[in-house]
Amino acid sequence: MGGRGAPRRTEVVLDALAQAGQRGVLARGWGGLAPGALPDTVFALDEAPHDWLFPHMVAVVHHGGAGTTAAGLRAGKPTVICPVVGDQPFWGRVIAERGLGPQPIPQRKLTADRLAAAIRTAVDDPAMGRRAAALAAQIRAEDAVRTAVALLERELARHRAPQLA
Repeated sequence: MGGRGAPRRTEVVLDALAQAGQRGVLARGWGGLAPGALPDTVFALDEAPHDWLFPHMVAVVHHGGAGTTAAGLRAGKPTVICPVVGDQPFWGRVIAERGLGPQPIPQRKLTADRLAAAIRTAVDDPAMGRRAAALAAQIRAEDAVRTAVALLERELARHRAPQLA
């Protein structure tokens, strides 16, 4: 997510990864994360397709937009959400309530210590990982287009005016 404070957020993320003992991929994207010199354990990129990148991760940390959240769930990875606006706090709560990630950390309350703890939880909780993998299998098994078309056709049929003879 774009916004002010990108240099501070970058420092928080790098510090949190170090505290958690994890490697990281830092996607600069719209968030403006602007790392200077990075440790060997962090790789920065401008952007990458989430459906390609996320399956290679052990966990994902992001703002919690619906599309990014869906990509993380489809990849079967525990998710740490740091919401900013809109629907993001909702998705953070859903993820936590279903045991697919730790409690969300609103970006205004984001600290390296809180983020490191959340990353450790997402990476080290085997039950969380199993729940995320099981949900991913369900998502991948869905034929969402067929289901959506069937629902639309059912609703259209229900609302059609009766034909007069």
